[in-house]
Amino acid sequence: MKLRDYIIRRLVLLIPILIGVTLLTFTISHVIPADVARHFAGGAKANPETIARIREEMHLDEPLYKQYGYYLNDLFHGDLGECYTERRPVTEAIKQYLPATAELTIIAMILAIFIGIITGVVSAVKRNSWIDHVTRLIAITGVSMPIFWLALMLQLAFAYKYPILPLDSRLGIGVVAPNHITGLYVFDSLVTGNFTALKSSIYHLILPSITLSFASLAIILRITRSSMLEIVRSDYIRTARAKGLRERTVIYKHALRNALIPTITVAGINFAYLLGGAVLTETIFNWPGMGRFAVAAVNNLDFPSVMGFTLLAAIVMVTANLIVDLLYSVLDPRVRLGD
Repeated sequence: MKLRDYIIRRLVLLIPILIGVTLLTFTISHVIPADVARHFAGGAKANPETIARIREEMHLDEPLYKQYGYYLNDLFHGDLGECYTERRPVTEAIKQYLPATAELTIIAMILAIFIGIITGVVSAVKRNSWIDHVTRLIAITGVSMPIFWLALMLQLAFAYKYPILPLDSRLGIGVVAPNHITGLYVFDSLVTGNFTALKSSIYHLILPSITLSFASLAIILRITRSSMLEIVRSDYIRTARAKGLRERTVIYKHALRNALIPTITVAGINFAYLLGGAVLTETIFNWPGMGRFAVAAVNNLDFPSVMGFTLLAAIVMVTANLIVDLLYSVLDPRVRLGD
């Protein structure tokens, strides 16, 4: 199957998946025991006329299936609804908060993939050595350690006891944000030549990116090590060694390429999960991203914002799976798209 046809087919399959996600999320958010109209009207002491007006504006006085029909109609016209907590369209809120989460996620995944693959390969090649024991301990710690505890310990160590790194936010006090191009401060600072903002943004990324990457790093390390141990015992690796190839060539050219297939799967899923909103990390480090936006929306019964966040997360997850499938065919020529 041609690449273009495969991508088109996957994009067509995306439509029923997204509709199913919206249906499930819409139903759950609208059947919970909460009076949204009363909440936005001011609570228990709100004016009944104001409550009735808000209920009518939000179509809450109509059957659930009609409310969902209104939502789908707006969605097909590119309207995700109104963000009631911020008094602006949901699309504008997402445009503001998504770049912060994307930047943090990209840096975290670069760290996780780079360090995880290298340590996984070294651990497999030097099996049962002290290096292997150390890397396995790191993997177990990363999988079992709560992310909020790691974030607090890093803040305690490097922002309080030894104040060498900033505690939170994206830029230092008094530092002007770079001219908006993508919303990614590191990239925008490089393009515009704002090196003060570049230094500050990198400085503020260190702690949250390490926190966010640690669990993914541990998973990637374990998967890479397991795959490498299986690959290095295969017949074609023994044949390559029998031909007199250097060990470095055997490991990095022949074994690693096949071992990366399960690693790519895990990395793609983790990237989509983190990009959907790293709630705990963004909350602890006061990071203005999608995670904090989603938490605020849930706490304030802002269902249009919750729906917009959920829809975005679903799109990111399906897109990540598509990219992973495409990478399979690059890493292993025996894989055929559409098979």
